[in-house]
Amino acid sequence: MTHATTMKEEPVRLLFEMTREDNPRLYDDLIRFNKGTKRVNRLRFLAHEGLIAQHWMAAQGVAAMGPLINPASEPSVSSSVARHTNQVFEAPPVGEG
Repeated sequence: MTHATTMKEEPVRLLFEMTREDNPRLYDDLIRFNKGTKRVNRLRFLAHEGLIAQHWMAAQGVAAMGPLINPASEPSVSSSVARHTNQVFEAPPVGEG
């Protein structure tokens, strides 16, 4: 048993400050709510969804990996195909040139 499982379940209390520079997307999402319960519940919801997504991605990664293979000693992409792909991204935008 780990220390965490032998301890009685106590609530986790958090107090933190965050500026927009720390995490702009999260800050913008949370600032929509006034201080208090709504903001705390939104942060709790985002944390919960993040954990679910993280566990789902880990499970999908393990299932999709299958048997491990040795990396190829030679590149598996043809140099001519790679050259064409690079040219697509180097082309000027439509209407310019």
